[in-house]
Amino acid sequence: MLIVMKTDATQEDISRVVEVVEKLGYRAHVLPGATTTAVGITGNQGPVDPAHFENLPGVAEAIRVSKPYKLVTRDLKPNKSVIKVGNAEIGGGELAVIAGPCAVESREQVFKVAEAVAKSGAKFFRGGAFKPRTSPYSFQGKGEEGLKILAEVKERFGLNIVTEAMDERGVDLVERYADCIQIGARNMQNFSLLKYVGRSKKPVLLKRGMSATLDEFLLAAEYIMAEGNYNVILCERGIRTFSNHARNTLDLSIVPAVQKISHLPIIVDPSHGTGKNYMVSPLAKAGVAVGADGLLIEVHPCPEEALCDGAQALTPIQYLELYQQVQAIHKALCEYEEVFV
Repeated sequence: MLIVMKTDATQEDISRVVEVVEKLGYRAHVLPGATTTAVGITGNQGPVDPAHFENLPGVAEAIRVSKPYKLVTRDLKPNKSVIKVGNAEIGGGELAVIAGPCAVESREQVFKVAEAVAKSGAKFFRGGAFKPRTSPYSFQGKGEEGLKILAEVKERFGLNIVTEAMDERGVDLVERYADCIQIGARNMQNFSLLKYVGRSKKPVLLKRGMSATLDEFLLAAEYIMAEGNYNVILCERGIRTFSNHARNTLDLSIVPAVQKISHLPIIVDPSHGTGKNYMVSPLAKAGVAVGADGLLIEVHPCPEEALCDGAQALTPIQYLELYQQVQAIHKALCEYEEVFV
């Protein structure tokens, strides 16, 4: 159930609604909007009687929700969420570009890429300290040593750090060194891990699973939000299909599909989505054109020497060129909307 407050509802009115929800044995989720505040209810096993709330001061209406997800929907929050990551935002007016190597290999390698990312004007840096690999003999990442290198990047270049955690211990470490916790495609339905990051104070970048439907993707986000962490960013990174011309099939149709249903921002990862260097730029530009809130781009100073996913990495020069192109597309779209919408 969603309790929609009146525009002139006071904090006392909202607190009274929360108190009633908790007395009924449920959990209240307060999400402020641009003009009104909504209170979502979770934990109920069946319908909640609207009569508990309809006559409370400040309540505009009580709405029953039939969808399997409640907190991610525009029913609860009609306006788009803007997620603060470090000293920057994702989901606002700017196109967020999160760029960096797939894996932290060395301080020299990371700093070369960070210099290019900072020079481009991007505000976010990505790099994996923990790497889930198909083979147990492949490079697994440098662990906490890699996180310390990422923390140096933040201090020297002022970039906000996004990096993956694979388990609860990894979440605790990432919280210490980074600005945003990434949950990878393999862990999208690791429900205990989703609940754990749901209790974190750090924003979460949630990647779509390799074969996940739209509903499964949104319900994974719901797991995080149901624990109280409403700072979730969705990421389309390609799904497995019968095609063999690319590593994955980048499903750009999910961007408008998510935006129709959910208030959460969604970004696109054309690097993992294609697995091929020459495809990254065209698909990145297409992602911006379809309305994505940002991009996740892999960059390596020497892709042919990369320990992980070198085939899909851009060189710093290629990245700088792409950054200018996608920002130009985004600017043109914003100007069009201002004139015609």
